[in-house]
Amino acid sequence: MKEFVAYIVKNLVDNPDKVKINEIGGTQTLIIELSVEKADIGKIIGKRGKTINAIRTLLMSVASRNGLRVNLEILEDGEVSAHSQQQHHQERE
Repeated sequence: MKEFVAYIVKNLVDNPDKVKINEIGGTQTLIIELSVEKADIGKIIGKRGKTINAIRTLLMSVASRNGLRVNLEILEDGEVSAHSQQQHHQERE
């Protein structure tokens, strides 16, 4: 899934080398965190969110074929999601 998102996103942005994707797997749900250059966020979201919704629709279609649920989150610069914090905390225990 990570490679699928990377392929789509890197072809949309001006700075493909700045795209970072983190995949957090659960038992039934997969969370994909996407981070791009600040100037490229608008290209990923699109007008009225149409581009990000299209990406999410494609992602959900692929995931459902594999019996998974998927959630795509866009992170702001330097933002650490609650999921990443929780995973890091569990790894330290």
